[in-house]
Parts: sequence; structure tokens; C-alpha cells
Amino acid sequence: MPEAVIVSTARSPIGRAGKGSLKDLRPDELARQMIATAIAKVPELDVADIEDIHLGIGQPGGAGGYNIARVVAVELGLDHVPGVTVNRYCSSSLQTTRMAMHAIKAGEGDVFISGGVESVSSFATSGAADGLPNSKNPIFDEAAARTVATAEGGKGAWHDPREDGLLPDVYIAMGQTAENVVTYTGISREDQDRWGVLSQNRAEKAIADGFFAREIDAVTLPDGTVVNTDDGPRAGTTYEKISQLQPVFRPDGTITAGNACPLNDGAAALMIMSDTKAKELGLTPLARIVATAATGLSPEIMGLGPIEAVRKVLRVAGMSISDIDMYEINEAFAVQVLGSADVLGMDHDRLNVSGGAIALGHPFGMTGARITTTLMNNLATHDKTFGLETMCVGGGQGMAMIIERLS
Repeated sequence: MPEAVIVSTARSPIGRAGKGSLKDLRPDELARQMIATAIAKVPELDVADIEDIHLGIGQPGGAGGYNIARVVAVELGLDHVPGVTVNRYCSSSLQTTRMAMHAIKAGEGDVFISGGVESVSSFATSGAADGLPNSKNPIFDEAAARTVATAEGGKGAWHDPREDGLLPDVYIAMGQTAENVVTYTGISREDQDRWGVLSQNRAEKAIADGFFAREIDAVTLPDGTVVNTDDGPRAGTTYEKISQLQPVFRPDGTITAGNACPLNDGAAALMIMSDTKAKELGLTPLARIVATAATGLSPEIMGLGPIEAVRKVLRVAGMSISDIDMYEINEAFAVQVLGSADVLGMDHDRLNVSGGAIALGHPFGMTGARITTTLMNNLATHDKTFGLETMCVGGGQGMAMIIERLS
């Protein structure tokens, strides 16, 4: 059976939604530039051999609609290449990598583009968001009303709504899920804030060391401006500053702008091949995809999704957490990173060592491929072998992947 290997990556800078460097760039153009870059990094490849483009997006509407993967293929002049757009929300472009791996192992092709894009800026200005509330199924109304009452009245104590004969609210706001994880785990505001500071400080050091310069590919804006740095990292972040921020979702809550990710724009792409095709082309792959896994849990505590996802992917790979050299948990919120990492027995010194989404940002559809790129960068930088990527997913899911560095 062929192995699936990653032979090139491309990831854009991450812009702040609505006010950042990428706010005026359409998501299809953003994705087009990154996919074109990933292809250009493998000049040995005949583009006629590209089997499919798998593109993830968390908000597939507005300028990001119309099966954006196929739109991008046509924009690139790759009329022969089909495209499919996937929404597994926060892990959309980890799911596309999983799909490419499965297709390669099934013998259905040798070359795939996996990637993801999100432009919260263009989605918010397209008018698409106006229709979203009408899509809500009324069977979730009671659970939603309970969430609102909790938010207005304070923290409360989360318990499984099914115990009250209610469905969990699959539409629940992500910030409310984070507050639920706080009550579920008992993790303090101070611990969350200190993780938020650590994320910023690690990102600041990584930037100074040239770490992100090695993985970011420049984006050209409509006016010709070239962007090659992330908007998000805040140099000089301190606990004293972050601890003064007010809670956002509940009056006596703990989730603030300092311990949660912002809203963002960005895109990333990976070229994934069979190991036999890579050998035929004389390529040295960057990494091998060892195993992937997806799991589910109550949407109301979705932040703990990495726990079972990691346990499952380790079982599939026949490995234990002690076999993993470095790990990345997407930092939707500090509380879910801490809550998941501590249950899994992760060493914080090997977790998100170059900062995470609290500092860098979390463009939903991009994040899976961006983390894969950063994880490979860290494995190479620190001369390590096995890396683990995982994340919680809106709607109550978790996803994880193990990779092996090959170069």
C-alpha cells in the first residue's frame, strides 16, 4: 500500500478580519495564490498529474461559496482538475489532508492538493451572514435559551443537557462553549491568561528567530502591495496587561480577548503525493502522514474534542503520547488547550512551542493546513521526528493527525 507524503507547503500571512492586511482580498484569490505557490515549489511535477483539489472552508458562503475549490482550479487554468469544498469547520483543512491520504492509500491517485481558506472579512461584508439565523433548527431552541440565560446570569455549572431531556445546542457560540469548559474543568482565569501570554511571547521569539519567515509565503494584494507577516502577534505582551481585560461572554466569566483567538483571514495549501510518485520524481518528502482520527462529543463542551481524537489517533498509529516529540493544539481558547493537554499528559514545553492561534490567529478553513506547516517547521527546527496536530471543532468534534518528519 502506498504511503501519503507531503512534498510542499504554502501558507499565507494571517490577517485580522475586518481591519487587517488581507481584508480586501477575496478568498478564492487568496487560495489561488497559495495553491499556485505550493505547485511552483515542485517544478518536477507535470500538473496534468494532479488528481484533485480538496479545499476546506469554515463559512462556505458569500465570496467563499460556489464550490470554491473548483473555482480556484479554473482560475489557475487547471480545467482538467476537479475540486471539492469541505466544511468540518475548524478542522476543514485537516479533513482535506485526511481525504488525500485516504485516496492515495486506496490507489485512486498519486497527487492531490489539500488546503483551506477563510476570509471572515469578505464573509461579513458579503451579506451572507444575514441569512444564517434562519437556518437554525427549532429543535435546539430550548438548549439555546438555557445558554442565553446562563450567559446573562453568570457562570453557572454546565451539565449534560440530555440529562434534562434536551438536545445539546449545536449552534452554541464558541465563547459559550469555552465558558462551559471552564466550569467543567475548573481551570482558573489566571492559568488561561498565563497561557495567552505564553502564546504571544513564544510567537514573538519565533518571529525574532526567523521561524515564521521560513514558512510564510507572500501574498500580493489587488493594489500590488506584498504582505509577508502575520497581523496578530503582539510584542511585549505581559500578564499584567492581559489580566486587566474584561470577560466577553458572561459577566463573571473568564474568557477574554487575551486568552482566546481573534477572527482572521488566511489560506494554506499542501501538496500530498504517494511515496512512489515522489520517488519517481526524485523528491525528498517533507513528512509522512502516519494516521488521522476524528471523534465527537457534546457541542456544548466542544473545546475538549482533542482528548478522544488524540487517544484514537494514537491507537490507530500504535503509538503512545510518549512517542510524540512535539505537539500542536489549535488555540481556539486557552482553557481548551490546557484542559485537553493536561488530560492527555502533554509536556507544555513541547506544546505550541512557537505560539498558537491566540497570537497568530485562527482562519477557520486555513487552520488545519497552517498547523501542519508550522508543525513540520518545528520538527525540522528542533531536529525531531514525530509530531501531533489536534484541534477542537465547532459542533462538538475533535480531530488529530500524526506526522513523521522525513527531511
